[in-house]
Amino acid sequence: MNILFNPKFRLAVGCAGLLFVSLASSHLYTQSKNKQLVQQDQSFSQQKNFAPLQSQIYLTSKFQNPFVAQQTSDQIIAKQNAFSSSDNLLAASAPYPVVDEFKKYKFSINGSQVVTPAKLPSSKVNFNQKDLLTVLVNTRKYFQDYASADPDILRTGMLTTQGVTVPDVLKTLDFMIAILKEDVANNRATRLQDPKFINTNFRVIKWSAYNPNNKQQKQLRITKYAVFTHPGSRKKTSTFNTPIYSLKDNSNSDKFYTRYTKQDVLSGIYEPGGKEFGKVTSLAYLTRNGLEEAIMEGTILINFTDGYQAFFNVDRNNGMSYIRGLKATAQKRYWYFREVDAIKGYGYKIDAKISIKPGVTFAGDVLNIGLGKVIVIEHTQGGRKHLQMGVIADTGGAFLPNLYQLDFLAGIFKNKKDFGQHITQLPDYATAYFLVKK
Repeated sequence: MNILFNPKFRLAVGCAGLLFVSLASSHLYTQSKNKQLVQQDQSFSQQKNFAPLQSQIYLTSKFQNPFVAQQTSDQIIAKQNAFSSSDNLLAASAPYPVVDEFKKYKFSINGSQVVTPAKLPSSKVNFNQKDLLTVLVNTRKYFQDYASADPDILRTGMLTTQGVTVPDVLKTLDFMIAILKEDVANNRATRLQDPKFINTNFRVIKWSAYNPNNKQQKQLRITKYAVFTHPGSRKKTSTFNTPIYSLKDNSNSDKFYTRYTKQDVLSGIYEPGGKEFGKVTSLAYLTRNGLEEAIMEGTILINFTDGYQAFFNVDRNNGMSYIRGLKATAQKRYWYFREVDAIKGYGYKIDAKISIKPGVTFAGDVLNIGLGKVIVIEHTQGGRKHLQMGVIADTGGAFLPNLYQLDFLAGIFKNKKDFGQHITQLPDYATAYFLVKK
């Protein structure tokens, strides 16, 4: 029989053919998959440099977006605890996007170059115990009462890159309040003045200044502000001829005041005969220098000619930006005031502002650093290290954005001469540390 017609031969050829086709298909499939994987890897390589910033933006939106009004402040803050450790790792590995006062992106920083783990040096930490307790309590209460109305305080800021969350900030405030209350009640020096206690119970995070205009600056610039007492009058006189005004309640809907510069206001538009007379309330008349100091410091203590004395604090401005480097009298921004019962710091509206104390309060960039951060500054004086503790419980136009400066509330003074003599004891630059409860 011819071999081509042999059944066994035909079966063997058929099997061989099937095997060849199978091997060829497998080879082609493998080549196709390898090509696909290479393309995917190339695509990933092109995108990986953008992933950290995208992750940061995603986490920022989770941390910082406004929440619905029906939620209580405690519920809103509790949401922070729901984030997984993977979220914190993503945030820690990403650059931090710095924003301005309108929450618009300005630039990004590498968090690991600005905030790094550290230890406090072995020197006593200075502060007034009762005053620090007051500011800690008032700041913590602001979180409790206004987190739903003021979502800006849910921003962790650049400490996000160290895995710090808003609950960590609140835990820090709560722990410090408890320690201070216990130590004050027992009439003893608080443990918060002991660097060993702090290094044991807190994460200490060093803050190296980031100044886009001076990359060589490593220490924080420590400026000082104060409340000045000024004489004033209920009525306009030849001496007291510069007004401070208060906006009426209906100004929330009719924002006419945003059309007028400081120069417009001081030209007399709200005075009798002015085109906007009757739309605002006159609080007091000062000297021009008194007005500029009140605006610069945010609070003024007025001694009226009739014997009355009261604090007045900035309330709302005309929406015009503060311009760095421009002299005060040429600034277009104008602030309207309210009478208050104490020195006031940060707050989204005048009735919600935090009552603060000198010597334990810092003003800083609340949007990019965060409200309620506890800071220790270190400087050398007379050959010895000095440590000073305070809380970021205030802000101002000079801090949006600003990752290289803090403003220290020095006290209440009669004049700039007294103020100047006092601040000679304080540093112009200092090393700064954040404290975060472990």
